Amino acid sequence: MSGRLPFGGSDGFAPGTPLAERMRPRSLAEVVGQGTLVGEEGVLRRLLGRGELPSLVFWGPPGSGKTTLARVLAAACDAEFVTFSAVLSGVKEARAVMESARRLRAATGRRTVLFVDEVHRFNRSQQDAFLPFVESGDIVLFGATTENPSFELNAALLSRVKVYVLEALGDADVRLLLERALADAGRGVGDRGLTVGEGALDGIVRLAGGDARVAYNLLEVAADAAGPGGAVTADLVRRTAQRRLAKYDKEGEEHYNLVSALHKSIRNSDVDASLYWLGRMLEGGGDPRFIARRLLRVASEDVGMADPRALEQAGAAAHAVEHMGMPECALALAQAAVYLALAPKSNALYLAYGRVQRAVADQPAYPVPLHIRNAPTKLMQDLGYGEGYVYAHDTKGKVADMACLPPQLAGASYFEPTEEGWEKRIRERLAELRARKREPGSK
Repeated sequence: MSGRLPFGGSDGFAPGTPLAERMRPRSLAEVVGQGTLVGEEGVLRRLLGRGELPSLVFWGPPGSGKTTLARVLAAACDAEFVTFSAVLSGVKEARAVMESARRLRAATGRRTVLFVDEVHRFNRSQQDAFLPFVESGDIVLFGATTENPSFELNAALLSRVKVYVLEALGDADVRLLLERALADAGRGVGDRGLTVGEGALDGIVRLAGGDARVAYNLLEVAADAAGPGGAVTADLVRRTAQRRLAKYDKEGEEHYNLVSALHKSIRNSDVDASLYWLGRMLEGGGDPRFIARRLLRVASEDVGMADPRALEQAGAAAHAVEHMGMPECALALAQAAVYLALAPKSNALYLAYGRVQRAVADQPAYPVPLHIRNAPTKLMQDLGYGEGYVYAHDTKGKVADMACLPPQLAGASYFEPTEEGWEKRIRERLAELRARKREPGSK
């Protein structure tokens, strides 16, 4: 859905307008946080000082100020500001808005800022619809996204916009916004005569997690519950907030960030961090089956033969997930994560399989040596299948001095165990096996 929004000038809001909308900054001077962009030497402030208004994309977490900055910039340049949601509307509606912008520019010379929220929701071919209007200057495209533009925007569009990264607001920034809302009688809740108890604002700040919109919503709910002249207390904040799920987008970049954090924490044998990132995923609604698959991968990639039981533990957790589901399976996954974090680490198996992959990809598909082929028919026997095969159980050391690789790969070594955990014993075992092959009676 698109629409031209009023901006600045009046504190008159329609009944029911959320506190977050009422308190939205109307100028750069009111913007809190994002100092590298809007501070005295901030890049956006410098752009405005030069009278420049390029097409750009704001990339940042929810509640960090993407929409606010877009509106502030458009107002500062006296541009028509049109909002458009990629969630609610499609390319057909976007083209209509852009055609209107072209006519406005032709008639008045005034530029239109087209603000596309959730721009990543348009697929890459749909994004092409913006290109001719951006190139002609009929629109200034402002996009907002919580997803990495490198992955979500096509190369043609990405080359025509500047990308600015917004960070989640700091605790001090969120607290300042809350204090402003409490003091502002026109736009905020300053006309309600509220008293704020010790720890109440700290609780809201903690629950908001750097999201200004969440902070305003929590304050508004608590203020409504307290009533005019009432007290906003820490206990009231807890009761009105109820249980807030951890931020976790199961499909977006944050999903992969959390997965990476879990995997790398286990790899680094950090038990506490492993449990924390696991909890962030599970409590945020992550699929426990996906997490179980990741732990299975960790067991082989980062523990490997240093502790062969690691794969058993991860497998048991995966089995528990299938038979119990959440929330019961959370402890099984936690147990596996702790076991993997504490286990000795080796990537020897991972490296070995990588060497095998390269060998398979870079070299011919050498035929299986005849002596280790089965010979179930007389013809195959006549062709030499199985000829020269030595049955290992018939040898003195239960290992035959017999090559099992193609002759072209004679002497190749793929698995090189470390000195960690069981792999130290495996190194000794390999040395023992090589010695046995050279003993009399191994042929």
